[in-house]
Amino acid sequence: MPLFQPLPAYSIRIRHKTLDLSKPQIMGILNVTPDSFSDGGQFNAVDSALNRAQEMIAAGATIIDIGGESTRPNAEAVATDEEIARVIPVVKAIRSHCGDEIWLSIDTSSPQVIEAAFAAGADIWNDVRALKREGAAAMAAKLDIPVMLMHMRGEPATMNSLAQYEDVVSEVMTELAARVEDVTSLGVKRANIILDPGFGFAKDYAHHCALLT
Repeated sequence: MPLFQPLPAYSIRIRHKTLDLSKPQIMGILNVTPDSFSDGGQFNAVDSALNRAQEMIAAGATIIDIGGESTRPNAEAVATDEEIARVIPVVKAIRSHCGDEIWLSIDTSSPQVIEAAFAAGADIWNDVRALKREGAAAMAAKLDIPVMLMHMRGEPATMNSLAQYEDVVSEVMTELAARVEDVTSLGVKRANIILDPGFGFAKDYAHHCALLT
């Protein structure tokens, strides 16, 4: 028997919407941070963040992923109140100007941030720590929200030192399967889970190539 059985759901649902995952969906990344490695500082203002979201939607994005805390190596931690202050106005602006059909994903590990974002109109929780923070799995179960569980070893500050594998594909699959079992035991529905192998997190170029093939 394979180490990991694919989850049976090919779509995710929230409120009145369904997202078909049997075909590729384009996610546009929108970092509202001063220090993200790709676009840090470019979209901190709500107007510039909204304009960027509209550009990505026009280019074909069906999901906009909003992050208020950088997860690059050695990034500084952000207080919960500050993360909320960065993310929520952008969620509200996109939802107001772009309608309900666009999917909004929140890149956070904080249960408090996702609760506030969900109330403002967010649809998906994208967690690089796979609901490992205290109260995270309980919050995901409470909100009944689709959640992306990403594979990472350690924390962003330590992950590069943990990028050591005998068989990266097997080990990532095994570790993700363990997280699925952990969070479902705490009330998260399997139908709400999306798995992310975590490119760039505790992996090098050779690991990425192996995971792609």
